[in-house]
Amino acid sequence: MNNPITLTLNADPFILSALREDITSEDVTTNSVTPDRQLGEADLICKEDGIICGLDIFARVFTLLDSSTNVVLFAKDGDCVSKGQLLAKLTGDIRTILSGERTALNYLQRMSGVATYTHNVAALLEGTSIKLLDTRKTTPNNRLFEKYAVRVGGGHNHRYNLTDGVLLKDNHIGAAGGVRQAIEMAKDYAPFVRKIEVEVENLEMVKEAVDAGAHIIMLDNMNHDEMQEALNIIDGRAEVEISGNVTKENIEKIKDLKVDYISSGALTHSAPILDVSLKNLHPISQ
Repeated sequence: MNNPITLTLNADPFILSALREDITSEDVTTNSVTPDRQLGEADLICKEDGIICGLDIFARVFTLLDSSTNVVLFAKDGDCVSKGQLLAKLTGDIRTILSGERTALNYLQRMSGVATYTHNVAALLEGTSIKLLDTRKTTPNNRLFEKYAVRVGGGHNHRYNLTDGVLLKDNHIGAAGGVRQAIEMAKDYAPFVRKIEVEVENLEMVKEAVDAGAHIIMLDNMNHDEMQEALNIIDGRAEVEISGNVTKENIEKIKDLKVDYISSGALTHSAPILDVSLKNLHPISQ
């Protein structure tokens, strides 16, 4: 996410909103102990092994507060990092460093956690042609950052939002009156460049989806035997995605199936943070 256009247009509004959430009028604690501008330095230290992600966002928090803040990075997004590793050094007004610390670390820890978890799950699919996908089960107002972290961790993004593509789920099918009706209505309405994906829960729905010409068929919460039979029915006439409570603990049980995609909401909704810390803050001469 080091493209300045991406930062300015897409990331900055969310970062500023996060800062405003944390500083409604002033940072009372910081202003108490540092009433005047004082140049200082601090170190960004990794506290556990993992995949680092969000370093540009971390730095952006401080430069949005004070453009004169200097952040020197010693790693890049996607690097494997280890406990005790120096990741960056900050130089700037101590008040800026103190006021931005928590917001910057929140982004970095969360994004690195998602990247690390994704990396570990993706490793379980090595040797297959299956693509690991995320979902829209993201933290509100943090989708941009979490989906980027999935890519850094070695996963792939499913649609970013509801405008990106057609995904007919159970309630859409219910609203339309059936699988065939839903697919036909989507073909009539959606732009021709959009693929049509449909979520199915049983073999009868699989047959309907194939006959109606779905481009992608998502097998949702089926057991292994049902999914294999579904693949036999589809017989290469549509791409196939597996979804439904897929986690690091159970993904190996389904990777033998010849599907195109496995999607996992756990990549974003269940990834623990990666612990990083801002340490050794001290004043330096101007």
